[in-house]
Amino acid sequence: MPVCCEVALPVPLDRVFTYAVREGQLAQRGARVVVPFRNEKLIGVVTALGVPAPPEVELRYLEAVLDDEPLLSEQLLSLGEWMAQYYLAPLGEVLRGMLPLMAEVRRTVYYRITDLGRDVLANALDGASADSHVSKSRHGAPPGRRRGKLSPEEQDLEHRVLSRLVSGEPVKVSTLRTATAATLPVLASLVRKKWIARETAAAERDARRMERFAVLIPEARLPALTQKQQAILAELAACDGELPLTELRARDLPSSTLQTLVRRGLVRIDERPAVFRLGGLPPAAAPERLNEPQTEALASIASALGAFHTFLLHGVTGSGKTAVYLAAMQRALDRGLSSILLVPEIGLTPQTAGLLDQAFGQRVALLHSGLTPEERSEQWRRIRRGEAPIVVGTRSAIFAPAPNLGLVLVDEEHDQSYKQEETPRYNARDVAVMRAKLAGAVVVLGSATPSLESWQNSVSAKYVRLEMRERVMNRPLPEVELIDMRREFQETGQDQLFSRALVEETRAALERGEQALILLNRRGYSFAVICRACGEKLECQNCAISLTHHKPPAEDAGIAREGQRLECHYCGYRRTVPARCPKCDSEHLYYLGAGSQQGEERLGEIFPGARIGRMDRDTVRGRGDLERLLARLHSGEINLLVGTQMIAKGHDIHGITLVGVVGCDHSLSMPDFRAAERVFQLMTQVSGRAGRGDLPGRVVVQTYYPDHYAIVAASKHDYASFVERELKFRRWMHYPPFGVLANVLVQSQKLEEAVSWSGEIGKWFQQAAPEGVRVLGPCTAPIARIKGVYRFHLILKASSRKALNAALRAMLGHADAANIPRRNLVVDVDALRLM
Repeated sequence: MPVCCEVALPVPLDRVFTYAVREGQLAQRGARVVVPFRNEKLIGVVTALGVPAPPEVELRYLEAVLDDEPLLSEQLLSLGEWMAQYYLAPLGEVLRGMLPLMAEVRRTVYYRITDLGRDVLANALDGASADSHVSKSRHGAPPGRRRGKLSPEEQDLEHRVLSRLVSGEPVKVSTLRTATAATLPVLASLVRKKWIARETAAAERDARRMERFAVLIPEARLPALTQKQQAILAELAACDGELPLTELRARDLPSSTLQTLVRRGLVRIDERPAVFRLGGLPPAAAPERLNEPQTEALASIASALGAFHTFLLHGVTGSGKTAVYLAAMQRALDRGLSSILLVPEIGLTPQTAGLLDQAFGQRVALLHSGLTPEERSEQWRRIRRGEAPIVVGTRSAIFAPAPNLGLVLVDEEHDQSYKQEETPRYNARDVAVMRAKLAGAVVVLGSATPSLESWQNSVSAKYVRLEMRERVMNRPLPEVELIDMRREFQETGQDQLFSRALVEETRAALERGEQALILLNRRGYSFAVICRACGEKLECQNCAISLTHHKPPAEDAGIAREGQRLECHYCGYRRTVPARCPKCDSEHLYYLGAGSQQGEERLGEIFPGARIGRMDRDTVRGRGDLERLLARLHSGEINLLVGTQMIAKGHDIHGITLVGVVGCDHSLSMPDFRAAERVFQLMTQVSGRAGRGDLPGRVVVQTYYPDHYAIVAASKHDYASFVERELKFRRWMHYPPFGVLANVLVQSQKLEEAVSWSGEIGKWFQQAAPEGVRVLGPCTAPIARIKGVYRFHLILKASSRKALNAALRAMLGHADAANIPRRNLVVDVDALRLM
């Protein structure tokens, strides 16, 4: 009997799979293996060895063992198992997210013909209708029904694919598409008809990034040279005899001339491992000595190193939390411990990376989704080898294989970006606490506006709270002025994007040579196009959401013009503005609302001499874009920046003295119990960008809810009064942190399936009536369709996490028995978004 092992595979099934180990294969718990799974070759992680073979099941063998030693430590495996249990996620999908090493594996897709496809092709060659044969022999349907909607060209394309595969050998997808001109949707259609089968193969590849250098050969005799050849040799001689080829190309030195020099024995080409450049922005000022509150916070953290402790570092904006982080990491490093610093978005990594580079140099590793797969693999390996004991990154960096982990820091711990919105739907803040517990490390959650869950944990003494109530160097918090936009309209008779007070304050700041920042928390030019005749909104064809208008720079505002671009921010669908309303044929189509693109245009009209920049997902598509924009802002090249909430998070620009807040209170009208908390946090965070230098700051907030407690508390920088009132509402309604919550999403591309499945689950909850769990729904999700998928949801509330977990597991068991596919059920524990 062969030795068997259990393997966790990245498939939406809540189980592990048993495989036999071939003689000579060294499989270890935590190592990656390649296994056959249906028609594919998948990469999984070994979770157990020496398990008994399942009875009456034909065993399949491991194809290959990729690792000589476990890549995932026992600590990380335990963390993954906890996450799978807590978030009800398949273990294989959890472990896949822990290993950013896809660059080290080459995946190849093949297609081959099936027996049914051979029958179809044979009948087509005999002059018979392939569809008629399939219908009669397989389905009993009338002839021609299956292919009746296909054009002759499409039928011919299908025939060409089957003919190319008729030999029976698997054919690579790239080869097949080149030979037949078939598109991926055509191949997918043939797979659904079961005329062809799709297979995948996986194999190791060398993912090291290599860089090529031109190296001068000093002892070579110099023959007669052309002017370009002399130029290349001179450049190499001036740079210690070598230069990367990329730099030679950047200097407009032709590669053909370089190859001539290589052939003549004057230059050689070397290939070396590429050096990773941390990049980032240089710090705006030299680091200050820690003040008394910073020193006290650091002392508490440093004294706890070596054992598990959780601290909530509550410091006002500009209080110097980052300086405490850096000093704490140095203390950990002095004790031979590694550290992980999480930041909520890639937008903060250039600034943070610059500070860490100055403090720790090459001992820093960077992990975030903006890196190429090869760069992520390289950084992960550096961390695992112990070359980089300081790790900084976004949420997935919490899985960094840092040896001897002693300190985990979560900056802006309240931020929603720490919650992953795809399986596994974990919150990196909570995973950080568990990672620290398993490692016996200190975890520090820092924020000026802590989440109510973290705050309540500090109240109940689960976390130790550290307070930093004043800004560094005793700088004052900015004054906040609230502008009632209802009164503004009454007094001016016009619906203006920017109030008179905000315009005057901005003009005064620019005239003084200062910088201003304006938050307009919507992308695009206008967030809807509406028909004035019938009220119809132009919606995405795939999602139940209005299309956002993105205006080309040269066009005028006003009436919606035919040909301008509309875009869905959920699925990426694009279309032009139609000439007339598709519902009533009216020509009166108008734009509704304003986004950051329109804000940039209006500011350009009001302040023609301003140097305006815009920061949103349309202008910042990569880390290079962000670094260039922030560098221009730090240098003063931009003196007026408008953008979405990206501009509110952690940026430390000393020249900004004025912040304008436009439309951040829209979410108060949304069906979300966290709306007030989010508005308070956003207002407080963006206000904190003002007055961080020598000059005092000022904030102008435009709002339609000037009396709302969240708006009033934020204008006074009064976190305590906001928390006191908000916690009362949460306690009355049994919402977190006084209860636990999960969102169960039922989805399908067929409306009738989504309705039926959600109804089935709703009936089961009614009959089972799990004790201590309240079920709301099922009902249509607030956004009823996304990417062509219909969505219904149920919200579960419970006072006990144990009761909630048990109810969800029982529900998944019933769904499996009722043949509801697991991939169509999304369980979001501790959901932050209920849309």
